[in-house]
Amino acid sequence: MLLDLLLPRRCVVCSLPGTTLCPRCTSSLPRLSGVLCTRCGAPVAWPVERCRECSGRRIAFASARAGVEYDAAVRRLVSAWKEHGLRGIAPLAASVVAEVVPPPSAQLITFVPPDGDRSLKRGHHPPEHLAQELGRRWGLPVAPLLGRTRPLAPQRGLPRDERRRNVRGAFRATAARGRIVLVDDVYTTGATVSAAASALRAAGATSVEVVTFARAVRR
Repeated sequence: MLLDLLLPRRCVVCSLPGTTLCPRCTSSLPRLSGVLCTRCGAPVAWPVERCRECSGRRIAFASARAGVEYDAAVRRLVSAWKEHGLRGIAPLAASVVAEVVPPPSAQLITFVPPDGDRSLKRGHHPPEHLAQELGRRWGLPVAPLLGRTRPLAPQRGLPRDERRRNVRGAFRATAARGRIVLVDDVYTTGATVSAAASALRAAGATSVEVVTFARAVRR
């Protein structure tokens, strides 16, 4: 391609020329494949139903799983994916998730809906593209069941309690039935996916399993 000759691609993590994510950086992505909290998917020392991160919280999803830890390298990758329109990252992200997360026992995949202004500026919506790629790998249909009830302040930088207040009642769902997989790009505190799962449950979903590409891990 002429564009590749004029503007050769570089790895968004290490900047080596060649591909959007070089093989070395792909293989070194920190997979979340150890012992995890049954409910929220946080790494734990031994199997538990609820860990210190999710114990005592009201969360609307049945489980949450992610492909990789949200470390500095993954943060650069996600930033390039979200802010620079690199749609080719979606298949790569889905392959990593499918490598780590077992196929869910669900009837349908949906995704956290876009925020109008920011998504219009980006021209694409990573959670939707990730959901579509996972649907192809898992043989599940994908449908946009969720919408937003109001504009949201950005979650980035907000404390955990403020994040929950910011997204409370921010989603609506239609025609949700059975077991549903809810896809987002990053799980930080779980506030967004819990609010979205709550809307799906209110619309008739019997259970919601959250799947994200990355997850913040608290040490």
